[in-house]
Order: sequence, then structure tokens, then C-alpha cells
Amino acid sequence: MSGATYFLGPHFLGIDTGGTYTDAVIHAPDKGVIAKAKALTTRHDLALGVEEAAEKALAEAGLPPSAIRLVSLSTTLATNALVEGQGGRAGLVMIGFSEADLDRDGLRAALGSDPVVFCPGGHDVHGNATPLDLAALGRALPAWTGAVSGVAVCALFATRNPAHELAAMELVRAAGLAVTGSHELTSKLGGPRRALTTLLNARLVPMLARLIDAVEGWLAGHGVSAPLMVVRGDGALVSAAFARSRPIETILSGPAASLVGARHLAGVDNAVVSDIGGTTTDVAVLDRGRPRLDPDGATVGGFRTMVEAVAMRTFGLGGDSEVTIVEGLGATLRLGPRRLVPLALVGQHFPDLVRFHLDRQLKSIHPHRFEGRFALATGLPAPGLTAPEEKLLAKTGVEPAPLDRLIAVNPELAVLDRLVARGLVALSGFTPSDAAHVLARQDNWDAGAARLGAALFARKKDGRGLAIAAGAESISARVLDAVARRSAEVILETAFVEDGIDPAYAAHALMRRSLDHAGGIARLALSLDRPVVGLGASAGLHYARLSTLLGTGIIVPEHADVANAVGAVVGQVRVAVEAHVSSPREGLFRVQIASVLSDHGDEASALAVAEAEASVQALARAGEAGAADAHVDIDSDISAATIEGQRTFIEARIVATASGRPRIAG
Repeated sequence: MSGATYFLGPHFLGIDTGGTYTDAVIHAPDKGVIAKAKALTTRHDLALGVEEAAEKALAEAGLPPSAIRLVSLSTTLATNALVEGQGGRAGLVMIGFSEADLDRDGLRAALGSDPVVFCPGGHDVHGNATPLDLAALGRALPAWTGAVSGVAVCALFATRNPAHELAAMELVRAAGLAVTGSHELTSKLGGPRRALTTLLNARLVPMLARLIDAVEGWLAGHGVSAPLMVVRGDGALVSAAFARSRPIETILSGPAASLVGARHLAGVDNAVVSDIGGTTTDVAVLDRGRPRLDPDGATVGGFRTMVEAVAMRTFGLGGDSEVTIVEGLGATLRLGPRRLVPLALVGQHFPDLVRFHLDRQLKSIHPHRFEGRFALATGLPAPGLTAPEEKLLAKTGVEPAPLDRLIAVNPELAVLDRLVARGLVALSGFTPSDAAHVLARQDNWDAGAARLGAALFARKKDGRGLAIAAGAESISARVLDAVARRSAEVILETAFVEDGIDPAYAAHALMRRSLDHAGGIARLALSLDRPVVGLGASAGLHYARLSTLLGTGIIVPEHADVANAVGAVVGQVRVAVEAHVSSPREGLFRVQIASVLSDHGDEASALAVAEAEASVQALARAGEAGAADAHVDIDSDISAATIEGQRTFIEARIVATASGRPRIAG
């Protein structure tokens, strides 16, 4: 693949910004993946990692940038920002609500110290208006200008009639501020949670805009005129322009892209997809060719939003998971959830220093509790440190410092933990990646450092005072077995949740009995009704035994290491528009869809108008989102009651979904 030159047919560039690496693939519809590359994710400026990975992939394919006809990006930006409490300061406008409504659905906690105003107005469930008064908003806007980066507007029953939100948004725009209305993001009822979702979106707008600006600037500077698409949390693609105003919809973008990529690479419509990385394992279900979505809305950073996103379960299990011993008579291994920098990786960069200290510790007759551990300063800005924190950080430095010499007294350990929590210091120690190097199942880093670290870990004592393993090979084999076993557990837990069973109770005990092949009067075996698709650079290593444990086929497709980037570029544009038909009184049928309200004298006419108008709006929005030749599917849910043989219409929900491939450059 390296150095090849391809000139036939269109070529697409898919990019995924993960927590550790940014992946790029060059994909051709008639050839599949023809080049791929990785670069470290530059958290302080995501565009730098994007540029490096893209340029490497182009060089691998032997293509000039101008040959690219479509670029698609999946990004962790929105997810990480919400998890880490980042984002711009935003103002919140609540129309028809009271101060007490802030105490529902976590809205007050999400608002924090950001400003909020309450205005009379809003509508009832049938779209009938209460008098609107925006005077309070008018008084607040001068103080907000320059103090907030965006404004979120939420009106009572705006999903049934957005007129008051639209009026408030026009006033905000006239003041020169970016604004988001709740009816633009969701058609669901539940005002405080709509307000929460809209507030978070307003905070993310400037952050995603900076990333899109940077990527578009790089594309323009390299002569790439191709459209830029962004992956939403449900796996669909939308244009960068469409995503700019709806960044909240990109939460869980990366995991959603991995499911789309898994379907494309493995060629299956039904599967459990398990993506193992360095820090976490993400597990989700692919059903009839699409990711299963969270019916209650995605939860990120402790906030339950109204965003439709993949129902993903994340576990602290990866190739770089910390390996520790559970206290007790035996020597049960625990993996994660904390991530360590593998000793093999640190040894690759500092071979003499790392091997010297590991060898020194191994020659010591008396094991030290911190042996096999190092600390490295990350180099990030460190404002607001206490004196002990500043002192310990200064001692750490950019070269690995052995903990047995860095930590002199117990209080310093708490100081170190605080520095690690703030991302100012990274810890290095024995991980599954090291175990794989010891057993020659991985060879990209320093196997010598890994072996020394494994030998040190093997001589740790259990509750009986005995060494936990015979040596480096023995403990490494146990660690890799533990990864396979824990991987099987997290996949089964996800399957239980999808089946409506809480794995924390009886199902968890039964699952353990099955995996352990435990005897008993009742013999139990568990299996899945679909294969497991393993993704991630180490999936082939860690998932080799899963078929036996789970009783199903295991597929680790070619290019499993860049499935997210593949998913970013092979997906479809998909946009849904919802119409609602109600009956405010006998003989009257009201159609409500976005800003369109119309009354009709019979049910059939109202339903026909709802379907037609929803289809028109869905096609228009799909065009805005970057779709070419979109088609529409209609889903209708009509509620009616029959009393004494007489049918009575209650309400109807019509969803028009427009989908199609994204437009590409000519």
C-alpha cells in the first residue's frame, strides 16, 4: 500500500480524533481503504493532530490533497468538553417557566453561574399562546454582549409552537449574539431538559466552530475543495455548516462512527461491537444495520440530554489499564479504570534511564511498594498550584522519575494524585500492553523494559505472603487472560442491558458462573445471538479467546485499528422531521410541525398534510445537511381509543426521515 499512486475514481478522507490518537484514512468506494495513518491527538489544538494524520495518509496513498472529493470528521471535542466541564459562558432565556423549573433535570447545576432571564409567554400543548413579554430579555442583552459567547432560548411547549422562541431569537441576533432555540434541537416535550440541552449546545458552538475553521483553513491552504462533513452522535453525517449551530449533536460522535465503520468493514448488520483502546472499552449494539440509540437521550458529563446518540456503554478497560492486586488471600488481578503509560512505551523513549531503575529495583532484596512505577510531567500549564504541588511538579520533570525516589513521605502521594487528576503528571507502570510485549504478541515498543516491569510485578505478595506469579511470562499470561475475561464480561453486561436486565443483580452472578464453567445442579451456559466485531489496534490480541467465552463468532476486520475514521467517511446523511397531529376539540384536527400550524376538519386530511409537509421539510433539511439525492421514509404512530364501539382519535406522531449519500466535489 505504501507509496502507491491512485488516480481512478473519487477518493475520500476520513478523520477521527480520539482521546490518544487521531486517525486518518484514504478511502475509495471501489477499493476500500487504500491508506491510513495515526498522529497523537493534540488536545490543546485538535487541528494540529488532524493535519499531521491527514498529511501522512495522503503521502501513504501517493495522492495530492487536491484529489480528495469528500472529507469527513468524527470528533471527541463535544464529549470531552462536557465531561471536563469546558465550554463558553452562555445566557439562558426561559419563556413561560419559573425559577423553580431550574431545579428539574439538573438544569440549575448545569447553569452554574451563567446568567438567566425569565419572560412571560409560551404555549399550551395544542400550540395556543400565552401573551409574550420580552422586556426582561431586552434589559439583559446589553450586559450579556461581550460577557457570553452564546444564548440559549427555551419556551414552554416550543416544540408545538416555536413562535415565541423565534421572536426571542430575533431579538438576541439583533444584539449581535449567537443564539440557539430549543425547537431546533429536539421535538420532544420536557421543558427543563430541553433547556439543559440547548444551554450545553450554546456553550459548545464557539468550540466546534474553531475546530471546523481550522480544518477548513487547512483544506483550503492545501487546495482541497471537497465538502467537509461531521459525524453526529447517531452515526449520521451532516455538513460542517449544519454542525456549527448544533455541536451538541456531535456528542458520542467517535463511538457512533466506530459502529458505522464496523458494519462497513465486517459486512454484518447485526452485531455487538466492542472497541478496545488504550484507556477504555466501548461496547454497543448494531441492529439491522444501524446503531441502537439511547431512547432517553445521551448522558455525557453527568447531564441527561435530549440528543439522539448511540447507546454506548464505556468501561475502564484497555491496553494501558493499570494492573493492581485485589487485597485478600489470593492474588486476583484488577484492571483499570486508571490508565498508565506502559513501561514499554516509556522505555522506548528513555531506554537507558528506565531500564537502569527497573534493574536497580529488581536487584533489591526488599521490594518497594512503588517499584516499577514512574512519573512524568506532561508540560501542560499549571496555574493555581499549592506550594507542595509546585515542589513535587518541579521534582518530576519531563524525564521519567522513579516513584521509589520521588515520593519520600506519605503526604506526597496525595499531592501526586492531585497532579495526576489535573493532567499535569502522567504515571507509568505495568499494563496489558507490557504483558503483550513480554509474550512477543506486541513488538512496537521496548520489550526489555516491559519484561523488567513484569518481573517486578510478579514478585508482589498475596495475603499469604507468597509471590503472586513465578516470573514475567507467568504474570503476563495471567494479565492477558484477565483482559479477555473482563472483555467478555463487559460485552455480556451490555447485552443484558439491551435486553432490559440489570447486570448488577442476579444476572451478574449467573454471568460469572457461566464464564467460570462452575458446576452445580443447575448448569448454565450463555451465548449471544449475533457475532462480536472487535475494533481497536489490540483487538486481534485481546479478543482471540472471546469466541469460546461468549459462544459466538468473533470478527476482527482488516483496518479494525481505524474503524472510526472509516465510519466517518462511509456513512450517510440522515435528517428527521417530526409532525404532531392533535385534536383540541371534536371535529378539529391540528397539524403542528416546526413553525407551521394548520387546522383541518377531518383526520385523513390532517394526516396527509402532516406527511407531506414533514417530507418537504425533511428533504430541505437533508439538503442543508449536505445530502445528494435524498429519499424520504415515513413512520406514523396513531393513537386512538374505542369506547362502546366508537373510535376516538387522540393524537398522531409522524416522522419523516430523509437520507442519502453526501455530496462530493466534482
